Amino acid sequence: MSRIRLLSEATVNRIAAGEVIERPAAAVKELVENALDAGATRIAVSLVDGGIARLEVADNGTGMTPEELALCVLRHATSKLTDESLVRIATLGFRGEALPSIGAAARLQIVSRPAAADHACAISVEGGHVSPVTPAAGPAGTRVVVSDLFFATPARRKFLKIPRIEAEHAEAAVRRLALSAPAVAFRLELDGRVAFEAPAQDRLARVAALFGPDAAAVLLPVADERGSLRIGGYVCSPAVTRATPATQALIVNNRPVADPVLRTAVKVACRDVIAAGRHAIVALYLDVPPDELDVNVHPAKTELRFRDAAAVRSLTIGAVRRALGVGTGQVVAMPYHRPSGGPSWPSYGATPAGRAPQLALHTGGAGHAGLAEAQLPYLGGPAARQIEALAPSPDYPLGAPVAQVLDTYIIAVAADGSLVLVDQHAAHERLTHEAIRAQMLDGGVRGQPLLLPAVVDLPAAGVARLSARAAELARLGLELEEFGPGAILVRALPAALGATEPGPLLRDLADEFAAMDEETVLSARMDAVIARMACHGSIRAGRKLGQAEMGALLRQMEATPRAATCSHGRPTVLKLSKADIEKMFGRR
Repeated sequence: MSRIRLLSEATVNRIAAGEVIERPAAAVKELVENALDAGATRIAVSLVDGGIARLEVADNGTGMTPEELALCVLRHATSKLTDESLVRIATLGFRGEALPSIGAAARLQIVSRPAAADHACAISVEGGHVSPVTPAAGPAGTRVVVSDLFFATPARRKFLKIPRIEAEHAEAAVRRLALSAPAVAFRLELDGRVAFEAPAQDRLARVAALFGPDAAAVLLPVADERGSLRIGGYVCSPAVTRATPATQALIVNNRPVADPVLRTAVKVACRDVIAAGRHAIVALYLDVPPDELDVNVHPAKTELRFRDAAAVRSLTIGAVRRALGVGTGQVVAMPYHRPSGGPSWPSYGATPAGRAPQLALHTGGAGHAGLAEAQLPYLGGPAARQIEALAPSPDYPLGAPVAQVLDTYIIAVAADGSLVLVDQHAAHERLTHEAIRAQMLDGGVRGQPLLLPAVVDLPAAGVARLSARAAELARLGLELEEFGPGAILVRALPAALGATEPGPLLRDLADEFAAMDEETVLSARMDAVIARMACHGSIRAGRKLGQAEMGALLRQMEATPRAATCSHGRPTVLKLSKADIEKMFGRR
């Protein structure tokens, strides 16, 4: 006898079910997508024991007739495709696999009623065995109940996580779908407890509701288009990040996806303003002509193929970068993210852009007298009148400087009485970075010739790396030439760096070039190189600043793009409102 045999239909269905329904979250996703495709405006999801024991999805969509109910549980039966070319897919579902897969692995009951019908009908499937359609009671729409998931495939069931973890995955799936369809009201219950409930709302309100108050306070709009491609959505200020990319909602043609092209584009767009190991919070909505997109890559339908992936990547990077390129005065609010995972504190309100004067901030020479250490003025009599006199205009959200603490941090008072703290080195590093970057984009960085060329001793390998890129560095205002086997001569430095000691800068640049391939052109890593230069050309922690210098720094921050974080992604400013301070002192 032949060793090759055909598998039974029941076994084939159970194998196929494992590709589509890998855990309760996958079943929830498929059922909610069906509800959205049916035109539902209200969707309610309920899970018991993470969806393993029971999950239910109810909607007010178009419903199904008895004939459609009998077909919907058969494999590859679908109402979604208008033809069989698989070219212009405009619905979330189209493969006709979800309901048969669920029915092959669990106990499935569907009750559905079109609005014009006088009663509902029901059908049941248990481990692949289909029962006849019967009359039933039910409102217009569809209710799907899945019980005892994977009872028919025990090998799959034993690999499920504990109910709490499965519930978390299911909740994440519903939240992604809720972000993709803000015009639809959603309700999610976990073991009888409401996990979240969102009414029908606009996109901004839905993103703010599901991302949480700390992220909602600092949402920046993203919008751009290129040819037939269009992108919109929101990205959070770099001051609010997450340890994982779980809060990155990527939606293509109203379909939540986990696409590597888009994830990489977001990472590239944010790498200059977010610290290593942190991830941006984004909700991006990409519209692509259906014939420029292949969604038939995997049964789960979360993977895509773009016909022009490079154009999609470029559009996404550019749009997100432009959204992040705002001054601190343009951000709705700026919470400070505590790396330990503690609470985030809200910050200042929006202000018209471009009102802050561009004042020069000196980086060399002797420091001006200032309040050293933590010697805050006595809050009475003349000192109180002094602070009152410094009260800023509402046009200046970072307020008026009051003192310098530890010769490193500027204390300011905003117009609403809030307390503003600024890290002077981190803030000036960003200002220097943006000044050099702007000059570079304008054709080249202005150099300042040294009165006496400086000789810097370096290892021979470092000298060779810098010499090999001398022409590229000249465009950054840094003029170098070899000076023997172990030294390099510096003739000019970027003017924006002021009186900077060239030795540490050149050593860092040599290390930066060591991490690059020889074929890598400097322009590909320009921001990283500029960040190195900005760090060395900024005022240092420990330097005393005068009142005028502190004020100039705050005004420039308000008018400088990306000033909420330094070149390494760390926050430059935090703000404590009255409510925040009262909470810290136990008054709330």
